[in-house]
Amino acid sequence: MREPRLAEAPTTPCTTLAACLAAVLDLPLSDVPQFRADQDPATGWQVARWLGGLGLGLVRVADTHSFAWAGPWIGRVAAPGAADRLAVVMFGVPSGVLWDPSGVTGTGGWQLVDGFVVAALDIAGARPPRVEAPSGTGTVEGIWVAADAGAPAISRLEIEATPAGLAGDRHVRGTGTFPSGLPGSALTLIQAEVCDGFDPPLAPHEHRRNVVTRRIELNGLVGRDFEIGTVRCRGMRLCEPCLVVERYAGPSVLRALVHRGGLRADILAGGTFRVGDAVRVA
Repeated sequence: MREPRLAEAPTTPCTTLAACLAAVLDLPLSDVPQFRADQDPATGWQVARWLGGLGLGLVRVADTHSFAWAGPWIGRVAAPGAADRLAVVMFGVPSGVLWDPSGVTGTGGWQLVDGFVVAALDIAGARPPRVEAPSGTGTVEGIWVAADAGAPAISRLEIEATPAGLAGDRHVRGTGTFPSGLPGSALTLIQAEVCDGFDPPLAPHEHRRNVVTRRIELNGLVGRDFEIGTVRCRGMRLCEPCLVVERYAGPSVLRALVHRGGLRADILAGGTFRVGDAVRVA
């Protein structure tokens, strides 16, 4: 997702929705039509017909306050005393405000009123291409576990790995923020290069990932078996940022970590790995 260039902050339901659609679809703002102000821009025929020409549509979210999506979706918010619903881009499980073109969420008292997901009309033809497998070999730069949700991240030089997770970690104990035992819940990884891109660098108590790697593209491990030392794992899905990580981190990290938040993986067989071990495609 890339925010469009704006000459000035949009201030109406039509202009904020157009800006958010441009951001979600990675389009120049000039490619989005000017929506009519005499109808609800999110539910009117003008939006439906334009998106239909792209093979897309807007699906209304039934309950925005409980809705969570590991991708961008459009929420509409109201400020105190304002009748207009201004659009923002939401992201994450749980979701937080990823981009607010009007700046209305920078003030207190705003409320999320409704929301929409931009969806493909034919999902079979809209799946993103698979990222190529990384060809090089990375290394383990750090190993971190936390006993419970919100507990301090503890460094380990060596760790025992089981299909349930890392010894002593919340994912094994079932005391984390998210459920344990589901696919992709045993192990989380993040690239050191991503952490180094923040000033100061993103710390383990902020990113909350188990393993920090260097010199390997983790996104390319989704759907592939890989090894950490002699421990065999399988990449299940991207570990996208969410409101939980945003709360732990000092700076705002939600936008900066989109598609760069690391990897969720299963551990296929138990073993031990340590800092300095190789990370490679199996």
